[in-house]
Amino acid sequence: MTCETIATDKAPAAIGPYAQAIRANGLLFCSGQIALDPATGELATGGVAAETERVMANIAAVLAAAGVGLSQVVKTTIFLADMGDFAVVNEIYGRCFGNHKPARSTVAVKSLPRGALVEIEIVALA
Repeated sequence: MTCETIATDKAPAAIGPYAQAIRANGLLFCSGQIALDPATGELATGGVAAETERVMANIAAVLAAAGVGLSQVVKTTIFLADMGDFAVVNEIYGRCFGNHKPARSTVAVKSLPRGALVEIEIVALA
């Protein structure tokens, strides 16, 4: 098995001992993205909608660094600090993916890193 680390400065640098993404045996495993601005390292302001937009932009940047796009995503996991935010996140997520509908799980968690409201991780074909 070969593993390749994927990294880009167009998405936030890892804030712990992990990679932005790993390509292994034709799959791309992307670490969860929160709404950190890659230029400043600061969490997006403006609530869950602004955070979700930033998260999706970060995911797109990591995918682009691996030479793939959202249409190659096969599985996502969404972590929400408040399940009451589901409808807002779902609308933005759906708009970003368009007609492509990867398998998905959504779970409520007690808290997320840096006080984020949403985190999304993905697995894609690569």
